[in-house]
Amino acid sequence: MIIPTVQSELVIADSTHPLDNVVWTALTTRQACLAQSYDQARRFLHEVSTIAAFLEPNDRGWDSLTRLVDPGQVVTLALREPYQPRPGWKLLLAIPMPQMVFQAGASQLWQGSMPDVHITELGAKDVPDMLELTALTKPGPFGRRTHELGRYIGIRHNGKLIAMAGERMKVPGYTEVSAVCTHPDYTGRGYARMLMDDVMQRILDRGETPFLHVRGDNVHAIALYEGIGFVRRVLSHLAVLKRAIP
Repeated sequence: MIIPTVQSELVIADSTHPLDNVVWTALTTRQACLAQSYDQARRFLHEVSTIAAFLEPNDRGWDSLTRLVDPGQVVTLALREPYQPRPGWKLLLAIPMPQMVFQAGASQLWQGSMPDVHITELGAKDVPDMLELTALTKPGPFGRRTHELGRYIGIRHNGKLIAMAGERMKVPGYTEVSAVCTHPDYTGRGYARMLMDDVMQRILDRGETPFLHVRGDNVHAIALYEGIGFVRRVLSHLAVLKRAIP
């Protein structure tokens, strides 16, 4: 399928904050080079991520998204309100998803190290291991080219990738911390905190503010993030949808 790119007269959301309609903002600003677009809908390139957005959740926005997605393809939306059924779409998953922003200073970050634990940079050669770990732990959409969104780091044990974290969406002044995950056999050892703090320090060093999204039912992760210095900003609603096959 060749995706048409249509320039709309509206290029940014009518928003007072770059984290409002954050996916749209990312795909029309700092990550526009990774976007496919049709009128008032945008999506990341398919191999990068299933994440998509529209300017407004109205008929024009949904119609634009329909033109952008092939029948049978899956998209992930962050909506302001819980998903309501739309013709031509099948709901695969719907769950509340708090958006959290880091409001502590760099001094809140852990500056220590662990003996015999080494953080490594992850890239194209590590994609099979990254896909295996994210398929097991399900931190969110992760594709073969997701690592192109930002810096990803990990921890290996006997050559096996056992923990990772990285950067995903980027908007003016903010970068998202994402794909924070640990193999179930290695949880409780502080690896997630160690990796998150490394990622966040780099973001802060660039003069940006870290933010993240978390499933509303992941009580353990929310407590971890609040302990680091994140606060809940807004409650969005995750909807994973499949376009119906006629």
